[in-house]
Amino acid sequence: MNLDKLKTTDGVDVKGKRVLVRADLNVPVKDAKVTDATRLERLIPGLKDLSGRGARVIIISHFGRPKNGPEAQFSLKPVADALSGLLGGPVTFVDDCVGEAASGAIAQVTDGGIAVLENLRFHKGEEKNDGAFAAELAKLGDIFVGDAFSCAHRAHASTEGLTHHLPSYAGPLLMEEINALRTALEKPRRPVAAIVGGMKVSTKIEVLTNLVAKVDKLVIGGGMANTFLQSLGRMTGQSITEPDYHATAREIMAQAKQKNCELILPVDALVADAFAEDVDTQIVAIEKVPFDKMILDVGPKSIAHVNKVLEGCQTVLWNGPMGAFEIRKFATGTFEVAKKVAELTKAGKMVSVAGGGDTVAALNAAGVTQDFTYVSTAGGAFLEWLEGRELPGIAALTR
Repeated sequence: MNLDKLKTTDGVDVKGKRVLVRADLNVPVKDAKVTDATRLERLIPGLKDLSGRGARVIIISHFGRPKNGPEAQFSLKPVADALSGLLGGPVTFVDDCVGEAASGAIAQVTDGGIAVLENLRFHKGEEKNDGAFAAELAKLGDIFVGDAFSCAHRAHASTEGLTHHLPSYAGPLLMEEINALRTALEKPRRPVAAIVGGMKVSTKIEVLTNLVAKVDKLVIGGGMANTFLQSLGRMTGQSITEPDYHATAREIMAQAKQKNCELILPVDALVADAFAEDVDTQIVAIEKVPFDKMILDVGPKSIAHVNKVLEGCQTVLWNGPMGAFEIRKFATGTFEVAKKVAELTKAGKMVSVAGGGDTVAALNAAGVTQDFTYVSTAGGAFLEWLEGRELPGIAALTR
């Protein structure tokens, strides 16, 4: 992807134009109320900018995974209502995203007005990237703005197909995400550290392989660290591991050595009988994990070592927790490292970029999200970027 070819609507005359904005309105909803509006809040400045310039803003998005056409539980109506509240003004909701109902409603939207069309996935053509469906969507707009980085790893009608029919631009949120990731991976302030955690090595092989060639320090945490340790002959007790990936772990360690990337594993651990609130815990050296215990967090020596490493770095990229942070007694490793990154960032000593669902939840729980340079709400797209893959929804905007 030649990211330097991305164009924004800055300087483009949008007054009176129907601007189709592919946003990500896939937010949690319970009892017809949005329970976490973070993604919507991030959209507001871009929507207000287009509206203020006189555009007729038409927002399109998927929501959930409907299987058989329209389903009431997957309607975007509650999300449109929440968006209206955040914008402080009316948002027209249209109960279809193509056809006469959509075109008729859009014709009534005035300059500066905003409308939300119904769930794209109520039509099978969306996920199939059907050319005819993309053409139907394109009839509703004069300009297309791709502003959903979190959906850019999917070649769907609304992310890739539309770019074949309309003048296409990158939205401000998309550019914000891309610029943050480029800052961390392409032209970073060095030394660069990456913290990669989570449950399984098998889900992050390509991420690790790509990062060892780009970063100076690679911290392995979470359940995946157990597989690395076990591949080196360490005893990991009853911990979750992937024995089938021992060779892969050793290969990644060999690649890191070849690329002069220091790979950092836990040296001690917090262990317990089970992943539960009411269990006793103890700290042990990694070489002395009892046969009948599980590793559920890194220990204090590991935390101190990682934080010392971070003090010598100027950029950090984070994906995945250090331990089973969902239970407070196993959250110390994740929270203490997160606080160190936040402290260094606030002091102007570090650029910090984090992303992935578990990572965002962990940083929120630690209360440090606002102190990071950038925290991505994208999941799959963030991971695929870390893997070095081309994202079709972004590549399409560079044509």
